[in-house]
Amino acid sequence: MTEQGIVTNHVELDRIAVQETLRLVRTADDKDWDRPTPCTGWTFHDLLAHMTAQNNGFAAAARGEGGLSAYWRVHSEMDDPAGAYAHSVASLLIPFAEHGGTEREFVLPELGGAFPGRVAVSFHLLDIAVHAWDLAVTTGSELRLPPAVWDAVLPIARRVPAGTPFFAAALTEPPGASALEATLRTLGRDPHWSPDDQEAPRPL
Repeated sequence: MTEQGIVTNHVELDRIAVQETLRLVRTADDKDWDRPTPCTGWTFHDLLAHMTAQNNGFAAAARGEGGLSAYWRVHSEMDDPAGAYAHSVASLLIPFAEHGGTEREFVLPELGGAFPGRVAVSFHLLDIAVHAWDLAVTTGSELRLPPAVWDAVLPIARRVPAGTPFFAAALTEPPGASALEATLRTLGRDPHWSPDDQEAPRPL
């Protein structure tokens, strides 16, 4: 497969993962918003606020406006978090499809610079796929992502520098681990994590 084919595949896999997060958010109910998540210190509501901001920021970056901080702002006090997230998804998909498979630079302030579109899409794919798992385990829902997503995400996860502030330290990977489990462990997540074993965090 050519490099461009790989890029196009990442854009499509990102779309699949984004749509799965939207499905999971739409199945959440009022009791879920204050549940703890695998993101230490974040409730389901906090995580969704972060994901909404990331979608908005990456959409802006795809349009050439990633350097504008307003697009990346996290709004912790969202009156309609599910609606705000759905809006961020709608804002993201078209710009990614149009620009995500090109060499156009995406300005990503959190990562300290500009990156080719193909690289930026891989960053978003990693983040959104892992957060899809976060949403699913937080609410006890089934995660419906095809193996192709995790096969694509695992090599990206393994390129994340040690000590990055965005993920916890890697956990030991058992022999024969699936791409999903290997991805989670590489990024410091326990595949057996459950909200029932956690203390409820304070909302941000």
